[in-house]
Amino acid sequence: MVLNTKQIMEIIPHRQPFLLIDTIEELEPGKRAVGKKCVSYNEPYFSGHFPDEPVMPGVLIVEAMAQAGAVAILSRPENKGKTAYFAGISSAKFKQKVLPGDVLTLELEIIKEKGPIGVGKGTAKVNGKLAASAELTFAIGGGE
Repeated sequence: MVLNTKQIMEIIPHRQPFLLIDTIEELEPGKRAVGKKCVSYNEPYFSGHFPDEPVMPGVLIVEAMAQAGAVAILSRPENKGKTAYFAGISSAKFKQKVLPGDVLTLELEIIKEKGPIGVGKGTAKVNGKLAASAELTFAIGGGE
């Protein structure tokens, strides 16, 4: 199942300039999502990070992974209209820079859930090479 930006925004509450995924390429609701982010030189953070050597901040790479995971968990019918909040980040590792022009492939798999709390294991890759990985803990709240 492929989702475009409009469809993604029907699932998660993020909006520009903080929506950090462009498409969802694969989706198993409640289990796994694979998304893409086309990293443009026009991203607002590049003007200050760093002006002479633009690099996507690691924290935003992790946020992009989390947004892919939020699509996975919030695409379940019982989570419609809810929000997935960060509750923790562990084992984050950064292996290579993400630069303007890169296409970031973001994968997050839900590995644990207990009530509204869960853990996802995420990766971010550029051209098939690992750029970053982390375990992300989330809490589901809000709703209709």
